[in-house]
Amino acid sequence: MPSPSHSSPTRRRAWRVATPVVVLLSGVLFAVSAEQSDGLDLRGGRLTDLASVVRAERDEAAELTAQVADLNAEVEALSTQLGDRSVGRVQEKIATLVDPAGLTEIAGAAVQVTLDDAPEEARLAYEGDPNDLVVHQQDIQAVANAMWSAGAEAVTIQGQRLISTTGIKCEGNQVTLHGIPYSPPYVIVGIGDTARMEAELTTDPILATYRDYTQIPGGGVFWDMAGLESAVAPAYSGLLDLTYATPMAG
Repeated sequence: MPSPSHSSPTRRRAWRVATPVVVLLSGVLFAVSAEQSDGLDLRGGRLTDLASVVRAERDEAAELTAQVADLNAEVEALSTQLGDRSVGRVQEKIATLVDPAGLTEIAGAAVQVTLDDAPEEARLAYEGDPNDLVVHQQDIQAVANAMWSAGAEAVTIQGQRLISTTGIKCEGNQVTLHGIPYSPPYVIVGIGDTARMEAELTTDPILATYRDYTQIPGGGVFWDMAGLESAVAPAYSGLLDLTYATPMAG
């Protein structure tokens, strides 16, 4: 066994070396802990902080809920005021436009015009252009336009109400209206001032030319105009959306 005189200096040297190392390591640990905790307790402080966050979020949610309730009450109050003034005026304006737009039924005295192709035997015997003896979309459109020009309140073709976006298309020997094909005879009815409409229909140059073709020997196209004491133009019930083509990219 070593004597005390030899072991004591060795232990003292060991402590002199170990002590600074321990102090240095402790300082490093303290620094790391401080950085990770960001100034908070790493254990109990985390739970305490989480509870505080929950309380803060709950309080903020309650405050926002109260704000929403106040805003809803304000919106309701403003809507009520608008209902008494602006909305009422808008509704009145809409009501004045519904009839001209063709969205309500209209009844009254009317003028009825009937157009028809020439009889088949007359078309077979005709030596001129076969198109002279059939009704075209421009003929139907001319009748409707003459009625509108005379102040017609409503116009129907084959019982279908015309509106501002109505298109009349010829497809073969038929006319398509609102996507539905119709064959002749074509019946156009205008409701309004009958005297004005009859005068306009009589003097319209396009229709005057059409009537010339009713006089073709052997049988021409057909024209008939008659006044009606009462007629009904139903409300337009089709689609109001417009469809249109767009160019392809490139």
